[in-house]
Amino acid sequence: MTAKSLLTTLLPLVSDLSRELPEGERYRRLLEAMRALLPCDAAALLRLDGDWLVPLAVDGLSTDTLGRRFKVSEHPRFKALLSSPGPTRFAADSDLPDPYDGLVDGLHEHLEVHDCMGCPLFIDERPWGLLTLDALDPERFEPIELDALQAFASLAAATVNAAERIERLANRVEDEHQRAELYRQASGQQNREMIGQSKAHKRLVEEISLVGGSDLTVLITGETGVGKELVAQAIHAASPRADKPIISLNCAALPDTLVESELFGHVRGAFTGATSDRRGKFELANGGTLFLDEVGELSLTVQAKLLRVLQSGQLQRLGSDKEHQVDVRLIAATNRDLAEEVRSGRYRADFYHRLSVYPLLVPALRDRGRDVLLLSGFFLEQNRSRMGLNSLRLNSDAQAALLAYDWPGNVRELEHLIGRSALKALGHCKERPKILSLSAADLELPIGGAEVVAEPAAAAAPALVTGDLREATESYQRQLIGACLERHHNNWASAARELGLDRANLGRMAKRLGMK
Repeated sequence: MTAKSLLTTLLPLVSDLSRELPEGERYRRLLEAMRALLPCDAAALLRLDGDWLVPLAVDGLSTDTLGRRFKVSEHPRFKALLSSPGPTRFAADSDLPDPYDGLVDGLHEHLEVHDCMGCPLFIDERPWGLLTLDALDPERFEPIELDALQAFASLAAATVNAAERIERLANRVEDEHQRAELYRQASGQQNREMIGQSKAHKRLVEEISLVGGSDLTVLITGETGVGKELVAQAIHAASPRADKPIISLNCAALPDTLVESELFGHVRGAFTGATSDRRGKFELANGGTLFLDEVGELSLTVQAKLLRVLQSGQLQRLGSDKEHQVDVRLIAATNRDLAEEVRSGRYRADFYHRLSVYPLLVPALRDRGRDVLLLSGFFLEQNRSRMGLNSLRLNSDAQAALLAYDWPGNVRELEHLIGRSALKALGHCKERPKILSLSAADLELPIGGAEVVAEPAAAAAPALVTGDLREATESYQRQLIGACLERHHNNWASAARELGLDRANLGRMAKRLGMK
């Protein structure tokens, strides 16, 4: 490699440092330049986040890699790279397991022999992350190329530094984020990340950033399982109250009398079992955020008492006449149509309008396109770690099945599906595999009118389904729901139980399918 070729590769990146580019595009160009300098079969840029490595950009690896979070202590190669001050090249016969096993595009078998090297990135003399390169040819990289990688890593660090500075200046929330991190560390909680790259997901993130900086009351709506609590936590983390606590209460989990005690607190003797004074969620959240989940389940009586607190900031503990002043930012969530509840008289109009100052709809998983693969990668890595596997991956037919499915239970359903399928697939293995690959049959998702399940070779071929896949899926769903409703004499609650769906989700699905 000549100095001229190195300079030719690096010059466009130097030019990019002064340009305003989206973070993802900046990192994509970085990997593209590195692969031009050091041709390889797979490359990745990973950011160090505490004890975890988070992929920011990949080239030559499966899409779900971007959704994975690699715990450094569980991946010896990453640990070795991070502990080195410069580039490291692993021997072709290294017995250290490769974290990318099963993730290289177009390669499904175990990576027994290949060339691998990487380099840590430092920002302000502190480790920031890693650049990694893999080649299937065990003699692809030469020792001399370690110097080239070191030179590239220095410019990559400058690129990352520039990207982060631009981001901080654009958002002007550096202090808030620092306080959020301090509070997270003090409370011992791990940040729960919102994963996605779809337009719908990006719009949601933009709205969270917009409303997070205000003190407006937010009503988060969306189907069951879309991650409304995660959105509430993200709003709090983006707010000036981020260094204060966020206190949560599931309103559907408690009867009315206990909801009042949980919200407002009580004094000794207020009711049977009240043996001492107790602060409620409002007082615990003073200065911070109160998140009320399933707020559509509150009774009219509790709604009236909550309205008073929201209007005046004053509350009384149960059994006490003493007023307590609180400063709380309220975030509420529901999967109900509260406007319809108001029209039917089951919900107070004044309380609804007080809640929905800023309504925020969380998109359903089926509307987020290929985000399902990124989220799958996140859950696959979680389960790989729990099960002690070298690699847990999806076959191409499994990816297609995930993309085609309607996801009535959304992200929560996906999380449970991945965990269940991985456990079942491992149970079917006679010997513990190095790579456990999940197929569409392992997922057992209804595709094109039938569940994809493993069948004996002699089984009859399924009826040929032609036409658009989504149309065929929706036709099957209409038949299934219609037959279930007929069995239950049009009782939607009973039909929902048989189908394993939330009643509200079944209603929305039926409406979308033209059945309501």
